[in-house]
Amino acid sequence: MTSTALQEKNGVLAGFVSYPGPKGTLSGYLARPTGTETHPGVILVQEWWGIELQIKDMTERLAREGFVVLAPDLYHGTVVDEPSAAEKEMMALNKESAVGEIQHAIRYLQDKPFVAPKKLGMTGFCMGGFLTWLTAERDQGQLAAIAPFYGGFYEPKSEDVAKIQVPVLAVWGDHDPSIPPEARNHIVSLLKQHGKSFETLVLPAGHAFMRDHGPNYKPDAARQAWAALLTFFKKHLG
Repeated sequence: MTSTALQEKNGVLAGFVSYPGPKGTLSGYLARPTGTETHPGVILVQEWWGIELQIKDMTERLAREGFVVLAPDLYHGTVVDEPSAAEKEMMALNKESAVGEIQHAIRYLQDKPFVAPKKLGMTGFCMGGFLTWLTAERDQGQLAAIAPFYGGFYEPKSEDVAKIQVPVLAVWGDHDPSIPPEARNHIVSLLKQHGKSFETLVLPAGHAFMRDHGPNYKPDAARQAWAALLTFFKKHLG
């Protein structure tokens, strides 16, 4: 197993690391607090652009709040900046293979001596929110909580939601066309039906409102959602 030496960036250590995958070496962007103390771990799943500036920034921001955060690179080095190219990459991504790669990232982070407790939090944005839901359905006791952000096109069946065994914070924009009210209500009804521990936060915003250099950025909604995420993870991860 090899990794790139992490560099100090604005009070945290950050950089790309590599780790074993099902068919060779995988990589991801890791950020953690400096020092030798242990901290809770979080898997953060990319949007459809790849591991670009926004994902790196969010990874580092969470690290500054006291978490060890790994964003697995599901595009294997590819980063795009045009919606048409991003859609092409997302459509080409095998979702089950992506979940498998996320599970390898989870195991890598769990093995780190500076990560404790060993059950991790998980969050993701856009495509990453969708994959957060899927990973939770397939979790084998490795996760402690999930926080999917505007995970569009997640249309679970009752048996899918029944498999989710961890607390959920679901964050949505109230006029996001990828997850309209009827889709949100469907998910909430299934969470209630199966007695799941969950919170929802629906904010006056569209899709990708956390993306601070994107056209849909909503500063007030982003601040509120970020505060809710920190409160949720600190409650369930310690």
